[in-house]
Amino acid sequence: MSKLLEEIKYDLSFIQSHTLQPKWFKVLKVFLLLGFLGLYVFLFGWGRMIVFVISFFGLMLIVHFMYRAKTERFSRSWLDFIVYEEDGQKKYKRIGMYYYGSIIVNAVLSFIISQIWPNSA
Repeated sequence: MSKLLEEIKYDLSFIQSHTLQPKWFKVLKVFLLLGFLGLYVFLFGWGRMIVFVISFFGLMLIVHFMYRAKTERFSRSWLDFIVYEEDGQKKYKRIGMYYYGSIIVNAVLSFIISQIWPNSA
């Protein structure tokens, strides 16, 4: 269990410190997500929003673990995750179309799942 907690701490530390997205976007996406979820509740109800959130975050966890594994804990390049060294420190280029494409695909899949899931209204 302590190994799992260490891995979670490692990922959270990376997420907070990475330069894959501008700092302002890291803050903005929280408000975008909350606004989107509020609109989703207004249009479709709490049940469908909860199904959307569970399916979306589940699918994005798969993407996260895939990037984590293929980049060997975010230490080497893979697809649109580019690692380079500058002044003896690892730096990262902005993430691109593969990652953002997976977000769009997962959002569409989660929307479909939330709309067809029985008794979620």
